[in-house]
Amino acid sequence: MFSGRRLLGKLRLVFGGNRLAGTLVNVPHVPVMAVETIKFLKPQDNDLFLDMTFGAGGHTKEILKVAPNAKVIALDRDPTAHQMALDLAKKYPGQIFPVLGRFSELPEKLSKLNVNQQSIDGVIFDFGCSSMQFDEGSRGFSISKNGPLDMRMDQDRFPDSPSAAEILSKIDEMDLARILKIYGEEKQAKKIARAIVETRYSIKKIETTKELADLVQSCLGSGSFRLDKLQRPSHPATKTFQALRIFVNNELNEINYGMILAHRYLKIGGKMIAITFHSLEDTIVKRHVMGNVLNDMANTLPLKYCS
Repeated sequence: MFSGRRLLGKLRLVFGGNRLAGTLVNVPHVPVMAVETIKFLKPQDNDLFLDMTFGAGGHTKEILKVAPNAKVIALDRDPTAHQMALDLAKKYPGQIFPVLGRFSELPEKLSKLNVNQQSIDGVIFDFGCSSMQFDEGSRGFSISKNGPLDMRMDQDRFPDSPSAAEILSKIDEMDLARILKIYGEEKQAKKIARAIVETRYSIKKIETTKELADLVQSCLGSGSFRLDKLQRPSHPATKTFQALRIFVNNELNEINYGMILAHRYLKIGGKMIAITFHSLEDTIVKRHVMGNVLNDMANTLPLKYCS
């Protein structure tokens, strides 16, 4: 646990989680650290919460178990998760307010709900992919389930946003290596980038998750399976998948802006909890908690995919 205080009230970061980013393990649809989240937030009836990463609704459901008359704004950029929020809202009329959008779209969405700044009692972040996104092979997040190499959390909401496959079909080797190194913290970034680009030109474009996973594994060798930070077996392409997903979804900038919005919309004395999975996420969150706010871009790379 890491905690800090600012004028907006108490904030807490919770590191870790049960999402296995691309490993060969099935994860059930359960909210991460639900007990710790509720213990910290201490929901009360009539409180207003902002669930910034609704997912399958686990944290929202836990809040309403403890405080049956609380209200929750359920935000998610994923249309599948948004539909789940709409379905759950039918069971809690007037208490759950589903919102489809990125963090960067939130001010406009909250304005339509007549939610003002400094009016929210608690904010929840659970960053990264949800288990249901990994479970659906057609979404392109999973290493273990073959499907089109998409990785767009927004799905088709923004038709001009490139998929991971489209990025790999056009990006040059140097830019790709930078993406893999910075967003995946991949030590073999140059080697993997070279293999991807050479394959694109000499054989075919990489279009599926299996093609990418197999290529990275072949590139790094048969003994390339690794242990993650929790000493669990990890596929050699895990960091490559993470890097592409972060780049495709502009995740770091969205996280940075989401933290800024939490500051703006929390009441004095309100609480925020942020559950992070990897160091890139928790570094941004720590900066905000310690007062080193990034008012501009958190992302060190421009969002481009063709040089």
